[in-house]
Amino acid sequence: MRRAAARGVRRDASSSGPPFTIDGVEAAAVTPIHPAPGPTVAELGPGRRFEGRYACARKDRRTARNGSPYLSLELRDRTGSIPARVFREVDKVGARFERGDAIAVRGRVERYRGELVAELDDVRRLDPGSYDRSEFLPVAYRSVEELEGFLEHLAREIHDPPLAALVERLVVSGQLADDFRRAPCTRGGHHAYLGGLLEHTVAVGTLVLEVCQLHPRLDSDLLMAAALVHDIGKVREFTYGAEIELSDEGRLLGHLALGAQIIDRAAGELPAERRLALLHCVLSHHGAEAGPARSRPGAASPGTRGFGSPEALALYRLNALDASVKGALEQGL
Repeated sequence: MRRAAARGVRRDASSSGPPFTIDGVEAAAVTPIHPAPGPTVAELGPGRRFEGRYACARKDRRTARNGSPYLSLELRDRTGSIPARVFREVDKVGARFERGDAIAVRGRVERYRGELVAELDDVRRLDPGSYDRSEFLPVAYRSVEELEGFLEHLAREIHDPPLAALVERLVVSGQLADDFRRAPCTRGGHHAYLGGLLEHTVAVGTLVLEVCQLHPRLDSDLLMAAALVHDIGKVREFTYGAEIELSDEGRLLGHLALGAQIIDRAAGELPAERRLALLHCVLSHHGAEAGPARSRPGAASPGTRGFGSPEALALYRLNALDASVKGALEQGL
């Protein structure tokens, strides 16, 4: 196992007392890590010494071939990730932070077995509130302003006044609008970055325009409204720190139930039949078995049984199309 390039890793800056000796060389106290953001992961190159702030995406205590313990980490920011190692004062340094924390680090980048590795002299946990979470979380590739414009255009395609007003309140200009634009779609699947929910919603809404041209008998107002609010529960499904995590509501209820709650509370102006049709689309957009499945009497085509309307089936297929294609492009087949 490669040893740290900088051998003079010294006393923790929070310690007091005189200098001490490492490998027979007297060492002075370590100066504190400067808390300001440093280079991004994408800017790190071999041979570079650096100080910076990153998310600790992985933390493992391992044993080298010579029997010495070391910490194996993964540093991450919005531009990417890099493996990192701590070889000195392993237990002392490791007690300062946990996986998922935002940390300040000092070290040097080396090339080891063909890949870049950050060999760290010091690591410290950042206090909550002392950093912007967007420093560490990936963000949408596309312009949020551009996506907002598309969302507003799609919302104007809803001509049923109560449905249009509901969509306006929930995702365009209401209290949840900012959370909707910030949220990811998933933690580690498709659109797993800030703004991912907005990007996915615009994609599904755009597909709705096309499928309604091909199938004019579809209720285009219902299908478009369902497309634009189908994942609204995700505004309450996640928490944001150094990593995207599930909220207690997200873990226990999931975004389908959360979305139904949000829509139901905001749908006072909708006629009861319209409200139920919209909720059915939202609750079954992961498949009829995920929502209140209902087998209708009579013959049904393969793959349609359990859906209460053609619009619910269409939303399920269009949502799956965008999610699966995006996942394949980002993560491979």
